[in-house]
Amino acid sequence: MKTDDLLKRLDEIGYSLKRSRHALALIGLGSVGLELDRLDPYSDLDFFVIVEDGYKHAYIDSLQWLRDVYPVVYSFRNTEDGYKLLFEDAIFCEFAVFERDELKNIPFSPGRVVWKREDVPDTVSQPMSGPAPHARRTKEWLLGEALTNLYVGLNRDKRGEKLSATRFIQGYAVDRCLELVEYIDEAKEVHRDPFVNERRFEQRFPEFADYVSTWMQGYERNCESALAILVFLEAHFEVNGALTKTIRGLCV
Repeated sequence: MKTDDLLKRLDEIGYSLKRSRHALALIGLGSVGLELDRLDPYSDLDFFVIVEDGYKHAYIDSLQWLRDVYPVVYSFRNTEDGYKLLFEDAIFCEFAVFERDELKNIPFSPGRVVWKREDVPDTVSQPMSGPAPHARRTKEWLLGEALTNLYVGLNRDKRGEKLSATRFIQGYAVDRCLELVEYIDEAKEVHRDPFVNERRFEQRFPEFADYVSTWMQGYERNCESALAILVFLEAHFEVNGALTKTIRGLCV
């Protein structure tokens, strides 16, 4: 898949919406929005469709406006407002349909107008209520959560609850480590996803990317993953000796 093919498909969707008579605008988001510099062959088409009042369900209940563009082999209504969809040539879309007044209650990052009706202002691609700013949690809270996630997870691993243990150790504790990295290093100038912290972590913090594989060693290696996380925390932060000793004891 070429990046030009993705942008061409989005333009074709815009033409189809124009012909449909009741659409107002097509807004590209993410890598097909204002972040075109990170568009690559593995990108999806993320977009909003804005329609006239009273026509939202017409565009959701029938996807003919997309089938007119290219054959659709799979679609799944993943939210009240939209779908995930796969075209026959493996172009994948995730989109939502809104009437104009709904946008004021929808948080999203600013987008790019792919197509709009002439009477629609350019500001249609700008959120009226922006995404909640990334709240930086305190180092103490993150460290406490990471350590206690390891403790709880290892105890569950001991009693045979491996799935739950994996979530606590290789999920929740890792999430806290990703946030703690921000207290150690400054992020590179890479687009940050305001909603999903792990997006582009490898590009934002390249010096810490190799740690992640040691933190997440798989379902059968919860103890090994926990010890790797513990070593990382001890190397960069002041941790409670009694708790770390207890965590190590659970790995014996």
